[in-house]
Amino acid sequence: MNKVPMTVVGEQRLRDELEHLKSEARPNVIAAIAEAREHGDLKENAEYHAAREQQGFIEGRIQEIEGKLSNAQVIDVTKLPKTGKVIFGVTVGLINLDNDEEVTYRIVGEDEADIKVGLISVTSPIARALIGKEEGETVLVRTPGGDVEYEISSVEHL
Repeated sequence: MNKVPMTVVGEQRLRDELEHLKSEARPNVIAAIAEAREHGDLKENAEYHAAREQQGFIEGRIQEIEGKLSNAQVIDVTKLPKTGKVIFGVTVGLINLDNDEEVTYRIVGEDEADIKVGLISVTSPIARALIGKEEGETVLVRTPGGDVEYEISSVEHL
């Protein structure tokens, strides 16, 4: 299977979630199932069925996280040479040449992306257009809403 790029922060978030699921959520749901069993008839026991459903969700999420971590290629951008080029993990400052609006994005793995906080997936149209370009270059980004021209104002290895 192909390795999936991930930042150090993204890997840590997944490891923290995995630890929480294994050490807190899983034991809690097992206790809830045991308690619900004590209430008698399981066929009509809504608490039991809800706890079993929750257990299925937790076990599925644990497997999903373990799979992602086993295929992760963790990239620590702070240890890479600062060349001024846009690469995975860098924070890029952009100026929209149509309206002079400034935006800042950090290029992260797909699971880490959250546009509301400026984290864009490495597979997004903006990131694909930016990868390999250098500070000061102008980039044409094809978006569903039309083409947008940006100037790369900064490339930071944070």
